[in-house]
Amino acid sequence: MTFSQIPVIDIGGLRSPNLSDRKSVAVEIRHASHDVGFFYIANHGVPAAAIAETFVQSKRFFDQPLAFKNTVSIARSPISRGYEAIGQQALDQIPDLKEGYYIGVDRGADDPLVQTGIPNHGANQWSTLPGWREPLEAYFAQMLALSAQLSRALALSLDLDERYFDPMMDNSMSVLRLLHYPPHSVNAVADQLGCGAHTDWGCLTILLQDQVGGLEVRNARGEWIRAEPMPGTFVINLGDMMARWTNGYYQSTPHRVMNRSGQERYSIPFFFDPYYHALVECLPTCQSVKQRPKYAPITAGAHIMEMYRKTYQPASTRS
Repeated sequence: MTFSQIPVIDIGGLRSPNLSDRKSVAVEIRHASHDVGFFYIANHGVPAAAIAETFVQSKRFFDQPLAFKNTVSIARSPISRGYEAIGQQALDQIPDLKEGYYIGVDRGADDPLVQTGIPNHGANQWSTLPGWREPLEAYFAQMLALSAQLSRALALSLDLDERYFDPMMDNSMSVLRLLHYPPHSVNAVADQLGCGAHTDWGCLTILLQDQVGGLEVRNARGEWIRAEPMPGTFVINLGDMMARWTNGYYQSTPHRVMNRSGQERYSIPFFFDPYYHALVECLPTCQSVKQRPKYAPITAGAHIMEMYRKTYQPASTRS
C-alpha cells in the first residue's frame, strides 16, 4: 500500500472467449486490488461518443439556474434520487464543495422490491430538459454491462468460479452520480475539500473524470497520489464491501477531491453494488485456519443505509 502510482490495466482480454486470456487480466486486477485498491482500465469497449454525450448532458443540467435544479431536489424523493446542492454532503466532517445528481435503477410502483418497501428502491426523478434522460439511461446500461464484466474478473482474481458474484448482482442497488465541482474558493474554510477523504461503501466504482483533475488517493505513508486524467480510461476503485468479502486482502482505499485548477470540474462515478439482501461475508478463498474472518457478516443494504445516515446532514443520499 506504499504505492506511488496507479496501475493501468488493458481489459480487452476480458472479452476473449478463451478463459486463459480472461485469467491473465484477472491476475493484473488481483495485484492492483491488493497493492493499491485503484487502477485505470483501458480498452474497455465503451464508445467514446457515449462518454462525450454523458458529459454534455451532465454539464447541461448543472448550467441551469438553481431554482430549476431544485425542482428535482432529493428532498422531493423518498428514495434519495435527483439533485443535491453544494454542501449538502459531508464525507469528512466539513461539507463538500460539490453538487450532484443521483440516478438509480428505475423501478415502478408494481416492482416487487418497491412493493415490499425495500429502502432506496423506486423511481428516479428526471430533469425535464428535452433529450436529457435517454443518453443517461443508455450510459447507465453500459456501466451495468461493464460492471458485470469486472465482477467476473474479480471472481477469477480470487480463485472463485467466474460467475460467483452473478446472483448477488441481479437487482443491484447500482447508482450513477453526476458531479460538478466549482473551482476551489479562496474563501473556503480550512480543510474544506471538493470531496472529503473517504472510502467508497459498496462493491466497485467506475469513475469517468474530465481532464481537469483533482482526484487524489492516499497510500500507507499518508501521501496523496494524484489520479491524473488519462484519455480513454476509467478509474476503478474497490469499496468497503469488497474489502469485507476478501478479509481485507483487497483494499478500499481513502481518496478525496480538491479542484485547484481554477476551472469547473465534472466527474461521473458509477457505483456497482449488490442486491439489497446480498450477504457480505468472508469469501471461502480468503480465509483459513490461520486467517479467520475479520468482519462480521452484514447485508449489502444494511451497510449502505448506515453509510447514508453517517454522511448526510440530514441523512438523505449517497456519495
